[in-house]
Amino acid sequence: MAEQVYMDHSATTPVREEVVEAMMPYFSELFGNASSVHHFGQKAKMALEDSRETVATSLGAAPGEIIFTGGGTESDNLAIKGVLQAQKRKNSGGHIITSAIEHQAVLRPCQWYEKQGYDLTYLPVDGNGLVSPSDLESALRDETILVSIMLANNEVGVLQPLRELAGVVAKTGAVFHTDAVQAVGKIPIDVDELGIDLLSLAAHKFYGPKGVGALYRRSGVRIEPVQLGGHHENRLRGGTEDIASIVGLARALELAVGSMEEERKRLSAMRDRLEEGILERIGDVLVNASGAPRLPHLLNVSIEGIEGESMLLLMDSKGIAISTGSACTSGTLEPSHVLTAMGVPPEKAHGSLRFSLGLVNRENEIDYVLDCLCEVVTKLRKMSPTYPV
Repeated sequence: MAEQVYMDHSATTPVREEVVEAMMPYFSELFGNASSVHHFGQKAKMALEDSRETVATSLGAAPGEIIFTGGGTESDNLAIKGVLQAQKRKNSGGHIITSAIEHQAVLRPCQWYEKQGYDLTYLPVDGNGLVSPSDLESALRDETILVSIMLANNEVGVLQPLRELAGVVAKTGAVFHTDAVQAVGKIPIDVDELGIDLLSLAAHKFYGPKGVGALYRRSGVRIEPVQLGGHHENRLRGGTEDIASIVGLARALELAVGSMEEERKRLSAMRDRLEEGILERIGDVLVNASGAPRLPHLLNVSIEGIEGESMLLLMDSKGIAISTGSACTSGTLEPSHVLTAMGVPPEKAHGSLRFSLGLVNRENEIDYVLDCLCEVVTKLRKMSPTYPV
């Protein structure tokens, strides 16, 4: 049987044992509704607010600035739609700015509002996937309501100069949102230091459960709810809170922050060794975003002459789980919109692979992955009509 190697942590992560242990009581004896006034409900309420404080502390925020949601996509939608709905009375239409490399959870809501009559500007990125603060400054208008630029890209791992970008927006009346789903738990984040107004996160990216996330909303920033119901989450997200999952999110984030520096060093060393091995052993390879600051665990390469999907399937047959890009866009025949925006030609973009390392990975797996990848690339290039062997 082939060795089992999981290198797709940017798609999702396994739930840590400590997180499962923290969650378990809230499925059984501590099952109360946090809105109930009896002691069953108050124990759940205490767990909810303790979790809120843990998340807030991890981000340098105040507990009242944390809204629990059903995941990163919901957090992005609440940020974007919430701000635009709150500003609707003051603006007939309005202007939104985002980048060309955002996740679909940001692009789709922005595009929906464009169909409703809002102006939408996509900021370009350079060959390393970076947004220019001067481009942002040039794009801003008096009627700009919202700017949404991700902290870390999910496909190539590039880290945006968010402090500089937020500083540009701070001179205006616009609200600044960042999708930090890929960054939270991987790099230090302080919302005051970054100068942002809204930040989205999802638990399953840092070894917590799926189906739960949070939105940081700076005090004073007006948003309206997208999901209507009761008074829950400061009246911004109706619905009985999933206490078990929220406890899991908080515990996972606490553990991730506690081991962040150690893991950053370990994973970046493994990532660099994998990158160097690919460049040494396989010719005609482009490391995407190699000239920019990147997440420590993520590597995206374009391998000339073959399709990423073919490599992925053959690597999977050898027990290795990797990706051709975002898990949320898998199955599409279109080249990655991220790589296209970076100026990577379609034929190279189609040959991209994403390796994202995590807690379960060990040094000896790098050699196995390199050996298998070399074998797979050699095999596919011999069959390729576009690659001269």
